[in-house]
Amino acid sequence: MDIPSLRQAVEASPDNIPLLLLYAKALTDAFELDEAKECYEHVLKLDPDNPKAVMGLVNVLQQFGKYSEGIIRLEHLKSRNPTMAHAWLLLAELYLVDEQLKLAKEHYARACELDPKLRNPDLERRMGLSPATDEDAKKKARPMDIGGFAAGAVREPEEDEPERFDGTEALKLEFLDKREKIDFSSVGGMEQLKETIRMKILYPLQNRELFAAYGKKAGGGVLLYGPPGCGKTLISRATAGEIDANFISVGLHQVLNMWLGESEAKLHGIFELARQHAPAVLFFDEIDALAADRKDLRTSAGRTLINQFLAELDGNISDNKDVLVLGATNAPWHLDSAFLRPGRFDQVIFAPPPDEAARSEILGIHLKNKPAESIDIDKAAGAMKNFSGADIMAAVDTATESAVAEAMKKGKLVPISTKALIAAAKKTRPSTLKWFDSAKNYALYANQSGFYDDVLLYLGMKK
Repeated sequence: MDIPSLRQAVEASPDNIPLLLLYAKALTDAFELDEAKECYEHVLKLDPDNPKAVMGLVNVLQQFGKYSEGIIRLEHLKSRNPTMAHAWLLLAELYLVDEQLKLAKEHYARACELDPKLRNPDLERRMGLSPATDEDAKKKARPMDIGGFAAGAVREPEEDEPERFDGTEALKLEFLDKREKIDFSSVGGMEQLKETIRMKILYPLQNRELFAAYGKKAGGGVLLYGPPGCGKTLISRATAGEIDANFISVGLHQVLNMWLGESEAKLHGIFELARQHAPAVLFFDEIDALAADRKDLRTSAGRTLINQFLAELDGNISDNKDVLVLGATNAPWHLDSAFLRPGRFDQVIFAPPPDEAARSEILGIHLKNKPAESIDIDKAAGAMKNFSGADIMAAVDTATESAVAEAMKKGKLVPISTKALIAAAKKTRPSTLKWFDSAKNYALYANQSGFYDDVLLYLGMKK
C-alpha cells in the first residue's frame, strides 16, 4: 500500500499497532522521518515495550544523528528482551559510531552468540576484529578530497574503489531527474514563491546583461518551510521545468555515510554535478537533517558535514553560477542559524496550506482528464479548509475510488460528483493542524528575529 492509503487507514484506526508499524516503516523508507518518528512514538505510548517500534525508532534516530538516545532506548529494550540478537547487533553498531569500541565488540560478540547468522565481516573489520590481508596492507590510505575540511583525515579505499571520488559520472545516473518535466502551470497557488524563484534564476537567465549591470547573477539559495504536503517538493520540480534546467533531488540517504569524510565527499560531488550541468535546480528535501544546529551535535563528524555544506553554498570551493539551491523542511527550528545568513539561504519562504482559490486550482489539476460531471469546484474547495495539497489529492483519490466502485456495480461509467468530493473531504482530516500546533509555540516564544512572523500572520495572531 502507498503512504496516502496507509495514512487514511491509520486515521480510521489510530490505535491499530500492526497498521501503525506498517505505516511508520513506509514513512521511513520514503525518508519522511519526522512523521515516522511520531508514528513510532505513538506506538510506544500504546505499547511501551514493543520491540519493533523501538528498533524502528532507533533506525530513525540514527538518521538524525541522535546516537545517545538510540543507545538508551536499545539498552532498555535489551534488558527486557535479553535474547533479542538484533538489538545487540544494532547496539554494537551504535557504540562503534559513538566511539565506544570495547562496548561495541562486547555487544557484537553477544549478538553472534545468540544468532550466528548475524555475523558481519564488514562490521568486524571496522572493529578491528578481522586481520587485514596482505592485499589490504598494500593499499595506501589517502587524504579525503573534501575541500579542505577534516584535513588530514584518512581511510583505506574499498575494494575496486576509484582513486578519487568522482563527483559527476558516479552520480549522474542516480541524481539527474529523468521524469517528465512539469512547470508552474502544474502547481496551484504559491504565487509569491513562484515570483521569488523567477527573480532568483529565470529572469537573470533571460536578461543576463541587465542583471549583470546590477551585479546580480542567476542562482542562490531559497529555503521553503511549512506543513508537510503543501507543495514544497512539487514547486522545486516545477522550477526546473520552468527554466528547462536539470533537476537534482537529494535525499538524506544519498549523502550520509558511516566513513569519516565520505559524507562530505558525496555532498561535494553532488554540488559539482549541479555545477557541471547548470542551469540546475539542486533540491534538498528534509534539509534540517543535513543542516542541523551544531549545538545539538555530539560528534565532530556532523559538524564537519555542516561546514562542508556551508562552504559549498558560499561558492568557496567552486562557482555556483546558474545553480539554484532549494531546501525544504517541515522543522525550520532545527536548522543551524548559519544557513540563514545572506548569501546562503537568503530567501526564507513560508509555504502555507493553499487558500480557497489555490485549492480550487489544485482540485482542477487533479480532476483533469477524470470522468466528472459539472462539479462546483469552489464549493468543494470550501469544504477543504486547512487541507494541504497532499490532503486535497487524497480526497480526490477517495472520491475517485467511490466512483470506480459504483461504476463496477452498475457496469457503466460513473462520474465524480461535487457531493462525492465533499463527502471525501469530511472523511479526510487535515494533516496541517498538528504542524501548526508545534509551529505556533516557536512563533510565539522563539521568534526574536521575526523568522516566524508569516506563521503568526497566517494564524491571525499578528497584523
